[in-house]
Formats: sequence, structure tokens, C-alpha cells
Amino acid sequence: MMIKTILLSVITLGLLSATPLVTAAPANNKHAAGKPTQLNYRTANIDGVEVFYREAGPKAAPVLLLLHGFPTSSHMFRNLIPQLSDRYHVIAPDYPGFGQSAMPDRDKFAYTFDNYAQIVDKLMQQLGVNRYAIYVMDYGAPVGFRLASSHPERVTALIVQNGNAYNEGLEQFWDPINAYWETGGSTEREAIRWLTSIKATKWQYTNGVNDTSLVSPDTWTIDQALLDRPGNAEIQLDLFYDYRTNIPLYPQWQAYFRKHKPATLVVWGKNDAIFVAAGAAPYKRDLPDADIHLLDTGHFALETHGSEIAKLIREFLDKRLKPKG
Repeated sequence: MMIKTILLSVITLGLLSATPLVTAAPANNKHAAGKPTQLNYRTANIDGVEVFYREAGPKAAPVLLLLHGFPTSSHMFRNLIPQLSDRYHVIAPDYPGFGQSAMPDRDKFAYTFDNYAQIVDKLMQQLGVNRYAIYVMDYGAPVGFRLASSHPERVTALIVQNGNAYNEGLEQFWDPINAYWETGGSTEREAIRWLTSIKATKWQYTNGVNDTSLVSPDTWTIDQALLDRPGNAEIQLDLFYDYRTNIPLYPQWQAYFRKHKPATLVVWGKNDAIFVAAGAAPYKRDLPDADIHLLDTGHFALETHGSEIAKLIREFLDKRLKPKG
């Protein structure tokens, strides 16, 4: 049994370290021009923290910044990037504590959404990118909307996939997390620890999906291997607590929408139990011209409807950003 356990650990670590194996798009996934898409896997030092990011597409093309959710990483965009990078310069970072980015000790790094927004902002500055469209999903929404409302002149468009900015999007799933926000106590913290378990991770990918055979088991397997690193669960619980800081910012983000009217595409897995479908329609209140599409799937809509979403994004961005080529 000990030998089997060691072998399993070695295999898992091998998968995680061999980045191209776990991140490459399927061999038949080619962009519109018919040429295989080349992805680059890079790291940048941001305030002493190694931040991993995926990058593809012409450097002179309009930039699309992809911001991932919990409990995943830029790995969630592994198939989307090749479908967009023929016409767009795509950048997809991992936040510290996620994916292939560093995981600093909690006493040396603040795991907060404010800090994540600053990290991503500094990464883009380091890369010399001053204008970009943003794809926000789950945790990506509070990161991306902080960036957009702070620097509206930089944002060319918004793509929102199950990313919340309205109270209507928060229902029953959030009740125990709300209890944790109210007390910050250890009892309430322990009550939501199950959200870092393999049961919860697999549920996030499969709940609300009509045909679960469309969802690769690599998704929850890879995510869970990273969640199971010593100390990572505590980081995630810190972030669950810090999520309370996002709700008071909703009015500020909504004011940004009304004032600056960014071109916005909303693609939402309507069966999502985390950020429910009711959170999609309110974008129309502040962004009357927003395109909203409800898809018959769950939280990680890219896993089942990736080609449809890519097509919607291409049509949306091609109209608004007029890329070269």
C-alpha cells in the first residue's frame, strides 16, 4: 500500500510539473486560420512572488485578459485560448496560491481580492499592456471589476461568465459562507471547509451539467491535487472570508457600468447553483446594450459549451475591437 501511495504521488506531481501535458489544447483544436496555436507558459516576478501565466497570439493584436475562478486556475482556459489567439493576444494568469503560481506563507502574503487585483494590475504593467478586454469568471469578477472600476480607460470590453456583481446572484449556496462572514469564527470556518474537498470540487464541475461525459475528470483531479497541498485549504478559507469585501463594492461596480458603458457580453451557465442565473439579467439594468446568453449548463460552462462560447466571444470582439489581420 505504501508503494502504491508513493507511485500515485509521483504520477500526480509529474502531471502537475509537466505543464504542457495538462494544459495543451486537444490536437484537433485549431483556430480559424487552420494553423496550430502556440501557447507559451511563463512566469513573472511581482513584488517577490512568482506569478505564472499563459500567453498566446500576436503581440500587436488587441489583448484579452482571462481571469479564472475557484478552485481552478488558468487551466480552465486551456481549450479557449487556441480558439481566440489567432486574432487576439491572450494572457491568462494564475493568482498566488492557485495553479502554477507561487504559494507564499499566509503570514507573508495577504490572500485578498484587493491584493489579487493589484498583482494582476502589476503583471499587466510589467508586460507593457495598457489596454485590454477582460473575461471574468467566479473569483475573476471581483478581481476584474476592481481593475475596471479603478482604470476604466484601460478596459476595451467585458466578457462575464458566471461572474457576479448583483445581489440577485447570491442564493442558498452562500448561507453558510454568510454565517462565516458574520462571525469570522472557527466554528463557521470549519463548517465550510468541505468546499476544499474532492467532493465539492467535482460537484462544481458536474452539478447542473446534463451530460457529465463532456467534463474531463482531469479538471477536478488537477484542481484537487493543488488544493491538497499543505496549507492551501487555509488560504482558500481566508479567501472565502475575504469575499465579504466584494458585496459592498457592487454599487461601485454598477456605477462604473452605467458611467463608462463598456461593451459587455454575458455568457452564463443557467444551472449554476453557486452564482445563480438570476445574477445575469441585472447587467441589463446598468448596461442596456449588453448581450446576454443563458446556456444549459453549470458553473464551469467552458467545459461543456466551450466552442459555443468561443464563437460568441469572437463575434463580440471582432465587432468591437476590430483586430488586425
